[in-house]
Amino acid sequence: MKRTKLVIIGSGPAALTAAIYAARANLEPIIFEGFSSGPVGGQLMTTTEVENFPGFPEGITGPELMERMRKQALRFGTEILTEDVIAVELEKKPFMIKGRRTSIQADALIIATGATARRLDVPGSKEFWQKGVTACAVCDGAAPIFHNQDLYVIGGGDTAVEEAIFLTKYGKKVFLVHRREELRASEIMADRVKKHPKIEILWNHELVRIEGDTVVRKVVLKNVKTHQESTFLAGGVFFAIGHDPNTKFLGGQLKLKENQYIHVDLESSKTNIEGVFAAGDVHDHMYRQAITAAGFGCMAAMDAEKWLSEKGHL
Repeated sequence: MKRTKLVIIGSGPAALTAAIYAARANLEPIIFEGFSSGPVGGQLMTTTEVENFPGFPEGITGPELMERMRKQALRFGTEILTEDVIAVELEKKPFMIKGRRTSIQADALIIATGATARRLDVPGSKEFWQKGVTACAVCDGAAPIFHNQDLYVIGGGDTAVEEAIFLTKYGKKVFLVHRREELRASEIMADRVKKHPKIEILWNHELVRIEGDTVVRKVVLKNVKTHQESTFLAGGVFFAIGHDPNTKFLGGQLKLKENQYIHVDLESSKTNIEGVFAAGDVHDHMYRQAITAAGFGCMAAMDAEKWLSEKGHL
């Protein structure tokens, strides 16, 4: 049975940044980057152009950014296993991390498995993904494809409202599509969107279909009361119906928040189990950006190094 000081589960900016810091601190990190559990590299692997990551004034594609981070982690000696983690045992130390082919004992563990954006499975949603369809307005909304276009935000909570307001900077008009007659967003956010001159709320409507050629050109919406379908010109569709943190494999061993994100101590990456740390979108439901995930990865590696040193593992 192989044993190491630190195992990191994940493959996005949080995991790879943690690996870079940990490897340079001689923690000999081993990453389980996954295989079939989601795109290796995280959500950035489905993002064509990243224009808000510092250091790339001309922008960079999501896959290229993640490949660069991966190479940097490898350069400092990180071992990467391309397999899914199917279970972890956290009730005793060293921790046991069970992959589909490999099981490893670890003195410390960083969980950086991210979250998965919910999407509506309607015709066109897959075909036009990142061709006008996305699940993050803050990440993608400034792209030239959306400038001066009619944009459609699907959802009715605070996230949907925030994204609709954000998109008014770029779109000609923003339509908020909601299945009900009142928003689930907080009262102050709902008032802001209702009063905004560039936003129109389409009450009692749902998205039925997305149409286009090389990019999104139209959306088909249905009135849930009359069942009448209508076609509208569209330059972009933004799903804002929430995210699901990738925590099921933990089997309830860690303390989670009500929304199922991992609970961490204030101003640290520490979970309720000593020696287990969390980084990135798996605990952060507020910011969900590549740069913040990378920052949390740095924090987790530094917290892990300090803990391992205090416990005499270094």
